[in-house]
Amino acid sequence: MSDNRVIGVFEGKERGPLFICSGGLHGNEPAGVEALNTVFTLLEREALINPDFSFFGKLIGIRGNIPALRKKERYLDQDMNRIWIPEKIAENRQLATGKISSEARELLEILDLVEREIEAYRPEKIVWLDLHTTTAGGGIFTISDNQKENLNIATELHAPVILGMLDNLEGTLMHYVKDENLGLPAVSITFEAGQHSDPLSINRAIAAIINCMRTIGSVPANIVENRHDQLLIDYSDKLPKVARLSHIHPVRPDDDFHMMPNYENFMPVKKGELLAHDRFGPIYAGEDALILMPLYQQQGSEGFFLLREDALK
Repeated sequence: MSDNRVIGVFEGKERGPLFICSGGLHGNEPAGVEALNTVFTLLEREALINPDFSFFGKLIGIRGNIPALRKKERYLDQDMNRIWIPEKIAENRQLATGKISSEARELLEILDLVEREIEAYRPEKIVWLDLHTTTAGGGIFTISDNQKENLNIATELHAPVILGMLDNLEGTLMHYVKDENLGLPAVSITFEAGQHSDPLSINRAIAAIINCMRTIGSVPANIVENRHDQLLIDYSDKLPKVARLSHIHPVRPDDDFHMMPNYENFMPVKKGELLAHDRFGPIYAGEDALILMPLYQQQGSEGFFLLREDALK
C-alpha cells in the first residue's frame, strides 16, 4: 500500500467543479483506493485515444487513513470518520502532532491538502465523494442528506439512498463538508460499495465515481458506458430505492458485543428477533425493519442500524 496521500489528479482544460474522492478513511476498506487508481488510469487513457474527450473541472483522489491502511485495520487510535468536528479540528491544529491521535494527524493532513487545492484551483463548487465498504454483504447504498443536489447525485448512483444517518451520528466527513467549513458551495455523498473483501466492490466503486463525474458535469454523458449504470442497477435489484434510519445500536469498547451470524445489509428483521449479545445480555430488534451494517469486526462504535423503507418527500 502506497504512502502517498494523493492517489491522482486529473484536470480538464475546461473549468468545472473540484471533485474530491476519498478512499480508505477506514484502513480495512481499501476498495475505494483501488477504484481510484483504476479511474485515473482510465481518464489518462481516454484523453490519449479520444480526441473528442473533454473533462470539466478537476478531480483529486485522496488516500485516507494511511497508517491504518498499511496495517489493514479500521483505525489505530479512533474512528477517523467520527472526528470531523470543527471545534475539535481547530483545537488539534494548536497542539503538537505528538499530542494528538494518529487519525487526527491524518485528518489535518487531508484538510491541509484540500485547502491548498481550493486556493490553487479556486472552484465555484466542491463535490466530495467518500468511498467505503462494509463487513457484511447483501447490498450497496449511498448516504445523503435532504438537500436537493445531494439527493440528485445519490439517486444517480443507482443504489438505495439512506436518509437520516447524519441526524443520528456525529463527526463524519459528510458533517464537515459544508459551505461554512470549506468557504464555498460544497456537497458530499458517501457510497458503500459492498463487502470489504468482495473483488466486485472495487468495480462498483469505479462505476460510482464515473457516474458521479457524469452527474456533476465533469464528463459528457455520452462517453459513460451503460455497463457502469447496469453494474449498480443489477446489484441493487429488489432493494429499496430510499430508506430512513430508525435506530442505531451503540457499542462501547468494553461491551463485548457479538452480532448473531449471517445477517446481511437490507435483510428484514422482526420485532423481538434476537440480533446480538453483549455483556448486559441479549439484544432484540425493537421493531420490524431492515438491518444495515451488522458489525462483524472487532472495531466499531455501532453494532447495527435499523431502517424503514421510505419515499423522497
